[in-house]
Amino acid sequence: MKVSHIEHIGIAVKDLKTAIPYYESILGLKCYNIEEVIDQKVRTAFFMVGQTKIELLEPMNEESTIAKFIENKGEGVHHLAFCVDNISESLGEVESKGVRLIDKEPRQGAEGLQIAFLHPKSTQGVLTELCMNPKDKE
Repeated sequence: MKVSHIEHIGIAVKDLKTAIPYYESILGLKCYNIEEVIDQKVRTAFFMVGQTKIELLEPMNEESTIAKFIENKGEGVHHLAFCVDNISESLGEVESKGVRLIDKEPRQGAEGLQIAFLHPKSTQGVLTELCMNPKDKE
């Protein structure tokens, strides 16, 4: 597996309208994209910090995994996402090394990325996301 960079850090928040002003007014960042990922039941907001993104994740309803995360652990860092050159091959490689997969196949994520999650029980307690921009493979 070839990791090229940290794609983003995902942060669970109760409300984007409350969270975005902190990142913009206090930290001086600019929110450049807000979108809904319907199948994941989340609204996302993105900020660039150098070459790394901050992704705020707001649950769209109580069934969202983000809502359950906030209920159990509170708002805060939810996951760390790494950009890989081939997500399908990377999933096969990490699984062959004993890593438990949440997603056995890539799925569609925010910003058009293909994504897959690795279980935190296999990744030193950190929910890990692998990301690939399908346009990079063209």
